[in-house]
Amino acid sequence: MKMLWPSPSERVCELIRQIAESRLPVPDEVVDQVWQASQRAARQREYVDDPVLAEADRRLCKANMTHWLVSNMQEPGRRVTPAKDREMLIIARDLVLRGMDLDELESWRAAQRVGWGLWVDQCFAATDDREELRELMEVSANSLTTYIDDSIAAVGTYVDEIRAEMGFGAQAQRHTTVQLLLQGARINRARAEEQLGHPLAGHHVAAILWVDSPADAQELERAAEHVMWTCGATRRLTLPPSTSALWLWLPVDEVPPTADVLHVLEKTPGVRVALGRTGAGLTGFRQSHLDAAAAQRLLARVGSSRMVVRYEDVHLVDLLTADPSQASEFVSRTLGDLATADPVLQCTVRTYVAEGYSVSRTADRLFAHRNTIDRRLAKARTLLPRPLDHDPTSVSAALMLVELQQDRRIGC
Repeated sequence: MKMLWPSPSERVCELIRQIAESRLPVPDEVVDQVWQASQRAARQREYVDDPVLAEADRRLCKANMTHWLVSNMQEPGRRVTPAKDREMLIIARDLVLRGMDLDELESWRAAQRVGWGLWVDQCFAATDDREELRELMEVSANSLTTYIDDSIAAVGTYVDEIRAEMGFGAQAQRHTTVQLLLQGARINRARAEEQLGHPLAGHHVAAILWVDSPADAQELERAAEHVMWTCGATRRLTLPPSTSALWLWLPVDEVPPTADVLHVLEKTPGVRVALGRTGAGLTGFRQSHLDAAAAQRLLARVGSSRMVVRYEDVHLVDLLTADPSQASEFVSRTLGDLATADPVLQCTVRTYVAEGYSVSRTADRLFAHRNTIDRRLAKARTLLPRPLDHDPTSVSAALMLVELQQDRRIGC
């Protein structure tokens, strides 16, 4: 690419090379600093609210930083060609699939400002010669700013190519119709059913399937088929909102048990599932999906790697964790020493509450003797700051949050 500024001196080239080498590989904490600045400045909230898009954005951020540093090791201070790698293609495709635009300049600039600040610190540490420092910072600023501008333009080019490839056929129309439904727009049901090829009058259970690594995306379609049959459905509405996720709607009136879904996912490693509550009609179509999306965001918020989550099991936890600091205080205040106790005790208490305070049913569900359950409950009561029967709902919700954070599976 054409250089837009004079080539740096040999001494400054060496300084740039040394700094770039010292920053590789890029530490996760540095990536997070830059990425979080980008997220805070994002105009389109999907970048922040959707964990799959947010993670794709983080991967692109890391790839861009790495590419610029490596290029400056090889050709210090030169104009850096945008990274034409998988991460940029993924972002471009996701933008098209979600019907999003490229008006995220402030997000790019926010990331640039943080990245530049970190680079400046290294420049000042590298030399105290005033003229070297001036040239070093001038060349670096030109290289970084131009790299960001060229990368924005490259994403735009990829988006145009993907839009041309996808065209404005049935799939694009389905995306538009679903987005309108999810936004609560007034839309004729019969017309929407015709465009989607899916009934909207009955019951719905929505599911979101996603993978943490794009390398596992090939398993999504097979996993969707397994989830459909597990739910007892013979058909599904499927929409790909991004390269690493699928949205499903199933015409059924019951959400399957978590264990059943976990069992079928053993055939598709890497795929995770969030299930909404059952709903009916257009309102149910929308609300069940919003439930599934909230459950997915919850896992991201508490850092859980749980493979299957049902919103009906975690809706209280979702409300409690809107403010992480208050959630932590809630757990400490509600559970006391039980918050850090043996997971078997925690699971026993939660199962006991779920089974209507029946020791017999708790024992049956956990495949344990009644006396064992009695001993566990007695021990747990000594750890709680208040009697269990004072607020069992709060205790159960707090234990569910602890379980999600520790990523324990169903059962003790």
